[in-house]
This record gives sequence, structure tokens and C-alpha cells, in this order.
Amino acid sequence: MAFQQGLSGLASASTALDVISNNVANASNAGFKSGGTQFADVYAASLNGVSGGTQVGIGTAVGRVAQEFSQGNITATANPLDMAINGQGFFTLQSADGKQVAYSRNGQYQLDKDGYIVNASGFKLMGYTTASPSIAVPITTNVASALMGAPKPTDTVGLAVNMNSKATRPSPLSTPPTVAQLTNDNVFATATTIYDSKGGSHVVTSYFVPGATPTLAGASSAWDVYYSLDGAAPAATGTTMQYDTTGKLVGTSAVGTDYFDIALTPPAGATYTFGPATSVAGAPAAGSVRFDMSGSTEYGSKFNVAAQSQNGYTEGQMSGISISADGVIEANYSNGQKTSIGTIALTVFKNPNGLISEGSNMWLASFASGDPVTDKPGIGLRGAIKSSSVEDSNVDLTSQLVDMITAQRNYQANAQSIKTQDSVMQTLVNLR
Repeated sequence: MAFQQGLSGLASASTALDVISNNVANASNAGFKSGGTQFADVYAASLNGVSGGTQVGIGTAVGRVAQEFSQGNITATANPLDMAINGQGFFTLQSADGKQVAYSRNGQYQLDKDGYIVNASGFKLMGYTTASPSIAVPITTNVASALMGAPKPTDTVGLAVNMNSKATRPSPLSTPPTVAQLTNDNVFATATTIYDSKGGSHVVTSYFVPGATPTLAGASSAWDVYYSLDGAAPAATGTTMQYDTTGKLVGTSAVGTDYFDIALTPPAGATYTFGPATSVAGAPAAGSVRFDMSGSTEYGSKFNVAAQSQNGYTEGQMSGISISADGVIEANYSNGQKTSIGTIALTVFKNPNGLISEGSNMWLASFASGDPVTDKPGIGLRGAIKSSSVEDSNVDLTSQLVDMITAQRNYQANAQSIKTQDSVMQTLVNLR
């Protein structure tokens, strides 16, 4: 009787319609992976194990509903915590109670009240931190508040300048010279903003006066260096910049030395300092600022500052978060500084189709999926992270609508086979 076959066909077609409807319903769901119904034919068991060419199947059954883990399109968003995986892998998430680990392709995240990066279900994004460099743990941004909250006094200034070799020593020139004497076309100056131990900003002006006597081996010309802090009277550094005949820097206080240290003296009564608090080998002395003159030259062109930098900053508050392609989460501060607070953990599986759907765009590992293998983005088969973006659902609506028509026709055809069998049965009943 064809009733059993028809009924199995109706059930299978109904399941297919359910799967298609679920795909269509989630077509706009970020990170959603479409499912597909796979069918299997069904045959009656034979007691003696013999089968033949006359064996007729007893219908169909749903073999499994397989998910398609292909890449979805990536769409830009305005949320810096939104993330898309470009390639393989799953975000690794931990439940709020820490008892469950789940995996997801949905990269829509926000900060909770405790500073954790969480999804809409409250699961925390996991990654590697300084405190846990090899085991993935929930990433918190709270550590960022203490990292850059305090100011850092300047201890190094970088200057790469070109001295005009045509300049001549001004006269008169007292020791130390006055500001008026240094306001001369042959004297060159550059100002640098630096920070003290309390985060206050100051301007140190460096003056370069040509015509000093060279004292280093290989030097053919020299420049005296003076400085002024916040417009105070110029003071000598005790250093000369010395160059060879080709215009290359021979040294400052010694051959091959391209830096000099200045003990910047705050005004009387000031309670702030510059430079490091204690002396460390290879660094400037306590309370001194090192002027690194690497790359400085003496050519016939005009005075020019090719590069200028300093490593101090004022106090800062975390103003935002940025995420790099390799999954490094950086905290951005109001003082222009950045610091890493962790690296996102991505997990891959040998058989993603063995994952158990948890809902909320999350899956759980199972025996069929294989053990989770977690590491940083870009390692092995793991993809790259694209911040301020989400991965769209991989549902192809056009294909799903065509499949819906096919499933509907299959349902109608199976219903017709039952109707036909009923007609045959009615014919038999009516025999007299």
C-alpha cells in the first residue's frame, strides 16, 4: 500500500519546508548559517538478508539537516565592537556563570556593566591576555583604566635636524647668550612640547649656534647647543654637535654618540620633575631628558627639522576600542596613547556540521564535531578579523524561494499518491 510511502513523503516535505522557512526567517540575521535537508530512502528489513530486483522501498526519511558554513558577505557598521571573521573559525564565548563555552559567527558585541565584551545573550568574548597568554579567558576592558590613567614624564626627545653649513657664528655672543643674541638668522631653533611628572605640558626650545671648536676625531665643524624651558633664559647644555666633511654627525660628547642628556630644572618651588625617577643603565639619568639627534646632518641647504618626537604624555581616560586584523584589541586614550588589552580567540573544528545548535546564533561542541582547537586569528586555518563589520547571513533568498516551490510540489505529489491509493482501495471495497 502506498499510504506509508506517501505519509513519509509528506513528513519529509514538511520538514524541508520547515528548514526553508527557518532559512528565510533568518535571512537578515548576522552570522546565521543556512540549513539544508538531506533525505534517505527507506527499505523494509529482510529476515534472510536477501534482496532482489523486485524490492520496493517503503518511503523516505530525513537523513539530517546539515548547515552550510560558507562565508557570508561582510557589511560595515558604526560599532567598533562589531567584528566579522573573514575565513574559517568561530568566536569563542563563555556563559555569564562560566559553566558553558559556546561558539558563534555572529560578531555583534557590546560592553556590559563590568567591562566585558558580550553578545546579546550575555556570553563573554574570550581571548588571550597578558595575565593569560596561552589559555583563552573572557576579555575585560577594566584593566585598561589603570594602564594609561597616570601621566608619563618625558625622558626622551627625538630630533633629526639639518644644520645649514653656510651659517656663520653671530657676534657678539655672551656665555650663555641672551635670547636677543639667539634671535639671529644664523642661529637655528626648534620647540618641543614635553610633559612633567604630573602631566603638565611645557615647551623646551633647543638653540643651535654655529662656529664652535670641533674636538672629536674626524670632526671638521661644530655647533653649540643651548636650551630654554618655558621661555626662561637660555642655558648651555655643555654639548656640541660635531660633523665631518661630508655633513654626517660624528658625535655629541663622544665619537659615535648621537645623543645628549639635559637636566631640565623646573622653576623654584615647583614640585614636578622631568625624566625618569631613578637611573637605569642605558637610559638618561634621573631627572634628565635625553635628546636623541640620530639622523641629524650638516648640509648646504636651509635648517630643517626632518623628524621630531617625545615619549611623555598627560593623564588619559579610555576613549574607545579598536581591533586589528590579527585580533588584537587596543584601548585608545584621550592622551593619544594605545595599549593592548587582549587578543581574540578563534576556534576551528574538524567537522563543523557536528556542532549542536544552541540558538542565539551559537553552537556547542560535540563528539561528532571533534575537539575544539583554539588559537589567535590568522594562525593555521583561522581567518582574519574585520572590525566595525558583521558577517551577513549566507542565506540565498532566491535559491530558498525556488526550493520552497519544489518542496511544495513534492508535498502535493505525495498527497496525490495517498489520494490515488485511497481511490484504489475504494475500487476494491466496491467490488461485488
